[in-house]
Amino acid sequence: MKAKRIEVKTTINADKTKVWDFYTNPKHIIHWNFAHPSWHCPSAENNLKIGGKYCARMEAKDGSFGFNFEAMYTEIRDQEQFTYQFDDRFATVKFISNTNNTEINIVFDPENENPIEVQKGGWQAILENFKKYVEAT
Repeated sequence: MKAKRIEVKTTINADKTKVWDFYTNPKHIIHWNFAHPSWHCPSAENNLKIGGKYCARMEAKDGSFGFNFEAMYTEIRDQEQFTYQFDDRFATVKFISNTNNTEINIVFDPENENPIEVQKGGWQAILENFKKYVEAT
């Protein structure tokens, strides 16, 4: 039986066009795509089309560990939502426009190596890092 999907979300004080751009544009991704200040994202590529590849390099700043997060887009609705596949897992990212802000809602399939709480906490931390970056830029 497959584990229940995990959901994380946040509300950003910015319009949907800016939020979508900052979430999908590699020149911005490198500034927010890490869960902890001891990590960074030195490079990112994003071919935002069905079958297109997303790749972000995540590394510990001390050089002790690093990995590429790679995914392929399976669905895209411009400035509304997209779904990507990584290994045998999927994640859907929704952008919901409100009067003065934008909500991002991410639902993803968990992996089997780490507890659900750890996975949720890591994805939520990245999302909060994104929120701080968008609101400060």
